Amino acid sequence: MGQIYITASATSGKTGVCASRMWGNPALPEGFGYPVYTDNEGDDYPYFFICQINLAELAPYDRENRLPHAGLLSFFAKIDWYMGYDAPADCISGYISGIEDVKVLYFPDCANFREIVLVDDEGQPTSPDELALSFSLAKPGKYCDEHILFAEPDHREWETWDHPYEDWEILLQIDSFSGKDFNLNFMDCGVMDFLISPENLRRADFSEVRAIVLST
Repeated sequence: MGQIYITASATSGKTGVCASRMWGNPALPEGFGYPVYTDNEGDDYPYFFICQINLAELAPYDRENRLPHAGLLSFFAKIDWYMGYDAPADCISGYISGIEDVKVLYFPDCANFREIVLVDDEGQPTSPDELALSFSLAKPGKYCDEHILFAEPDHREWETWDHPYEDWEILLQIDSFSGKDFNLNFMDCGVMDFLISPENLRRADFSEVRAIVLST
């Protein structure tokens, strides 16, 4: 399978509302609420926004046509703990998560979107500054961050995923890395993989994506 490498870079200004980016504020359609989950006590908490991928920007690199070539694909997950924040719920671990631990949203077009800004009790944004995303079919460098679409399971210490996920693929891999206003560390500089079944990938159905953290 052809891996697509992702580079996250600081930008001098804001990216477009539906541009590919990591951190910052997610773009959501007018009237679409920020995705939340409910803890064991019935309280709602927002998922942490990781990144959004403009599929038209990605299309030239998706030579196997594994994803739609238009619209927006956005990734959210319970990674507060790995970002150094207090975690309101159990974080994703070295076991394949439930579907409630991640939220992957696919929007077929980018019309009538607006950014959603989450703030803390003092009115400050809760997300790190946005990073622009670019794509490549060649590995950017020997020591680059391993942010990869359709990554090979190189960090897995066993032959397959646990039953019944044996044939599931890595939709997106996010590496541990840091910037001027954040430090993302997955269990001793590991990675987090978003997993999807081949059938759901073919149907562009992202409602059952799960995740796992693999330590180096």
